[in-house]
Amino acid sequence: MSHVTRSSVKMLALLAAVTMFGTACGQAPSSTAVADAGSGLTISFKTIDEPAKGANKLEAVVKQDGKPVTDATVAVTFRMPAMPNMNMPEMHSTTPLTHEKDGRYVGTGQLEMAGTWNVTVTVARGGTQVGSSRFSLQAK
Repeated sequence: MSHVTRSSVKMLALLAAVTMFGTACGQAPSSTAVADAGSGLTISFKTIDEPAKGANKLEAVVKQDGKPVTDATVAVTFRMPAMPNMNMPEMHSTTPLTHEKDGRYVGTGQLEMAGTWNVTVTVARGGTQVGSSRFSLQAK
């Protein structure tokens, strides 16, 4: 093996190790992501345990101008883009969340496989969507 090839292999191995370390540290159990949904609406989202293939307990906290929103319809949509090179279509599922108290909405969502999922939390009041926020999670 030439010196250039060995150097390239070492660099690829280092890059793979850094990527795996970053992915492993990217979504810790119970880490919360918060997003501004506009008009004073904030949405925080987390999985109760580390995200994994199968059933996952979910939590979203919705606030308007810092005060809990208790009368909304909240849903979480998981989406994984199609992977044509693996002959896999897009996957998605939507889970309605139930208000517990103080703007905290909970439910159980299904992830069909491990990998990176795009997450959209939507909030509606009176049948009209008032905000949404996007997140990402890495399921094991």
